[in-house]
Amino acid sequence: MEIISRELGERASVWTPEELLVVKRCIHTSADFDYGENLVFSPGAVEKGKAALRSGATIVTDTSMAAAGINKKSAAALGVEVLSFISREDVAAEAAARGVTRSAVCMERAADLRRPVIAAVGNAPTALMRLRELMDERSFIPELIIGVPVGFVNVTESKELILRQTKAPFIVAKGRKGGSNIAAAICNALLYQVYREKN
Repeated sequence: MEIISRELGERASVWTPEELLVVKRCIHTSADFDYGENLVFSPGAVEKGKAALRSGATIVTDTSMAAAGINKKSAAALGVEVLSFISREDVAAEAAARGVTRSAVCMERAADLRRPVIAAVGNAPTALMRLRELMDERSFIPELIIGVPVGFVNVTESKELILRQTKAPFIVAKGRKGGSNIAAAICNALLYQVYREKN
């Protein structure tokens, strides 16, 4: 982390201290300093995410890998449940029957929870697209959207859908970069902050 701080240099001053911890966690996870340029925070996103975690919001991810990467000790200490519906047989069956992706159905399952949710998307742009639709259709407003899918097809477009809305706070990695590990890193950066403040 000292190396990261040194290499960021004066760039670190553009973020709040809380945002900087998120940026540094992403760089630490990926060894990629582009996250010092492409991470976008809506106003107050980190504080709103932390407040949701303090209140025991559920984190729903679009992949099992992202869920596996979230620190369970910190989450459990805060009463935060981490869920991923992607491997459930009923989700796969419904997605196949409707001709949609499993990730899109996962976001519907998140909305069906009817409780405060942090949506952490690290792989599937269709999850972000469906999430935006659900926000418009059902007034499902996540406590925080972590939008960091990776790849080439519809990735930047899906992120723009989140960047252009004002209903939910967000942390988005603009461009093609991201991944399940980055989604987990952002969740962990928020969890660690709340955990340390509490303890």
